[in-house]
Amino acid sequence: MIGAAMVVLTGGAGYGAYALVEGAGRDGGDSASQAETVKSGPLTADEVTAAAETFLTAWQSGQVAEAAAATDDPVAAKAALASYVKDARVRDLALTPGAPARDSVTFALKGTVSYEQTTKPLTYDSTLTVVRRAGDGEPRVDWRPSVLHPELREGDKLVTGEAGTPPVKALDRDGGELTTEKYPSLGSVLDGLREKYGEKAGGEAGVELRVVRGEASKKAELADTTLLELSEGTPGTVKTTLSPSLQALAEAEVAKRKRASVVVVRPSTGEILAAANSSRGFNVAFQGSLAPGSTMKVVTSSMLIEKGLASIDKKHPCPKYFSYGGWKFQNLDKFQIKDGTFRASFAASCNTAFISQAPKLEDDDLTQHAQDYFGLGRNDWKVGVSTFDGAVPVQSKAPMAASLIGQGGVRMNPLNMASVSATVKAGVFHQPYLVSPEVDGRQLATAPRTLSADTLAQLRELMSYTATAGTATEAMAGVDGERGAKTGSAEVDGQKKPNGWFTAYRGDLAAAAVVQSAGHGGSTAGPVVAALLKAGG
Repeated sequence: MIGAAMVVLTGGAGYGAYALVEGAGRDGGDSASQAETVKSGPLTADEVTAAAETFLTAWQSGQVAEAAAATDDPVAAKAALASYVKDARVRDLALTPGAPARDSVTFALKGTVSYEQTTKPLTYDSTLTVVRRAGDGEPRVDWRPSVLHPELREGDKLVTGEAGTPPVKALDRDGGELTTEKYPSLGSVLDGLREKYGEKAGGEAGVELRVVRGEASKKAELADTTLLELSEGTPGTVKTTLSPSLQALAEAEVAKRKRASVVVVRPSTGEILAAANSSRGFNVAFQGSLAPGSTMKVVTSSMLIEKGLASIDKKHPCPKYFSYGGWKFQNLDKFQIKDGTFRASFAASCNTAFISQAPKLEDDDLTQHAQDYFGLGRNDWKVGVSTFDGAVPVQSKAPMAASLIGQGGVRMNPLNMASVSATVKAGVFHQPYLVSPEVDGRQLATAPRTLSADTLAQLRELMSYTATAGTATEAMAGVDGERGAKTGSAEVDGQKKPNGWFTAYRGDLAAAAVVQSAGHGGSTAGPVVAALLKAGG
């Protein structure tokens, strides 16, 4: 009996000894004394080290169940560790822990990734955290996908195999190769070209270890990421419409500013000649969804002229305030134009000149006009990579009025607004494109209607006057020839300064830019657009 008791005590280690000692001298054990056995308080360095070593030793030895049991979520950990072997195909692990830093341990991982006859070494650092397990307070590894690899989030997994699509070699319009070394902004564009044309361009996929994103990561707009290339694929070739000189200049211009994006298109064809963002990752130039502010007045003006509600040299109201739908609208610095014309209101970017027309409009007028004449908000552009094609939702009352000045529910990006200026210049909507439709036979989007000759003439005069005597004058100084422009500012909740917008054309070039949280468009986005229009000749 004594021997049996000793075996039980030894098997329980410190936990069993603690329970027996605390229970001595009492009338039997009770729930209160058992509760006292739960470990609590800050983890000691020895506890962190021991928990980390238990987990890492089991993982390194291929003992998946034992490693998972050393975590606070054995079920999730076991599935992920098993996938690491089966899907990521990582073998011959060597895991070297560093000294604990409070409750965390950083460890170095070395291994080999194998796929058929191809192998390659894998090395990286990761970090685990130790916590007290609920219920008994025992130290356990806090299970998170990032323990396996710091790039992983919930729902992601590591997979080794043939790349999803073959690589592509993207070329500019002159035949030069487009790379992120030359053009840092083009990372997402090159990824998009590979996704769309990889299998069509004649290349062969390589083998790689990559992070395959789960639903949560996709919602956060995170793309699959290549971690290790075991063998290079054979790239196919895709030619784009980008101009190497304009793309280089666009990169240089946005690099001078935080959160700046710009697009240049050719009005006569719709070819995209340049697209750049100062921030990496998400492509605001093509996929951004931002209120365009007063640059939307180009579209609204064409609608008012077409409906006979405005004419360039006729009297048009521009009061300090105008109330509609329960909202009180005003102009910048509460200015007004007494006995002014629509030309003066457009050039000065008078908000109330447009809001005052809301009572005469149907809720869907702006939506239909933007779709029918400018091809916006139809979700049918086929540019060659993924784009957001603008949104002008049907709204009523105050939000409808706000839409007239590019607020409310209206959302655009520089590609959309460059297309607006291009449509004014060309007289007809040409869907912007990055890859010629001849490459894959896709059908470009069209707009069912074109603006009347009279409306076009007035609209061009309005934009020209704004470039020479209105809010765009300073930015467009030195831009000669046939040109037109419109500035814009869009208030965004939580920002100290509005987003600055600018859209313009010169000759057979049209461009638009946004500089977020920077102030008024004429002084922020305007110089970016003007520099590209000047360089375009």
